[in-house]
Amino acid sequence: MAILVTGGSGYIGSVTVEMLRAQGEQVIILDDLFRGHAATIPDDVPLHQGKVGDRTLVRHILATHDIDACIHFAALTYVGESVDDPLHYYENNTNQSLALLQELVTGGVRQIVFSSTAATYGEPQYTPLDEAHPQHPENPYGWGKLLVERALSASEGAYGLRFVALRYFNASGATAERGEDHEPESHLVPNVLFAALGKREYLSVFGDQYPTPDGTPVRDYVHVADLGRAHALALAYLRDGGEGLYVNLGSGRGYSVLEVIETARRITGKPIEARIEAPRAGDPSFLVASADKARAILGWQPQFDDLEGIVASAWDWHSRHPHGYGDQ
Repeated sequence: MAILVTGGSGYIGSVTVEMLRAQGEQVIILDDLFRGHAATIPDDVPLHQGKVGDRTLVRHILATHDIDACIHFAALTYVGESVDDPLHYYENNTNQSLALLQELVTGGVRQIVFSSTAATYGEPQYTPLDEAHPQHPENPYGWGKLLVERALSASEGAYGLRFVALRYFNASGATAERGEDHEPESHLVPNVLFAALGKREYLSVFGDQYPTPDGTPVRDYVHVADLGRAHALALAYLRDGGEGLYVNLGSGRGYSVLEVIETARRITGKPIEARIEAPRAGDPSFLVASADKARAILGWQPQFDDLEGIVASAWDWHSRHPHGYGDQ
């Protein structure tokens, strides 16, 4: 049996593929390579290039390979971009995901791990956020993911499509071979390291008047390798007969933007200039996870649970790949 991984050339997807293959799993990738990197895909892993909403292509994949489960990463992920062009995000992240789900159900696949997001919660009413926290996203990106979560829940009851929806907090860090390489890059950790590498003159800090200790947004950073392990555990849970599940993935600790910058200064030994700019639309002030459910049900335990280790792993990868996968 094989696992269909959509978005398998992306940041988290490629790390998860790496881990699945290390466990002896057969992997098939569906990816349009829009913001992914073909260089991350091993030569012996089949790649079907195209959209997840291409029903004809998905039918072909299911007919060609013996697929028993899907891990669905493929999505656009920029909050600001979703605010500027919401219909594009709903079409790409929601409509195409619904088409994929329908083809999986028709094709007999009954297990899916879905890449969701903490952005489905919106502005926190309490912290740390657990899975029972009300969901009222601040941006179309979060709403699009929430709609797919709802479709998964309904599909389990109607079609027996069992699922685990993993609500990531801030994915960060790198493995020895795979790191974060987006164009454009919107995430804090790689951008602060770009400033350390001299690839950018300064780092923009979007807002310093949030209701947080130093006025800058606070986030929960989780290592990409820990996210990869969580997907493998979620798949094992489903194969053991587990029922629909929504699970947070985070460290349970929050760090402000300024704390991340200070950590990067210590690790890199570079001054890293920071400039305060206007806040970005749709950014919540504080997002920190309660990951008790992931630990209790999936047996997930983060191996990188401190910011120093996360930033250091990213610095090592970016230092060796200053041009990202363009170096390969």
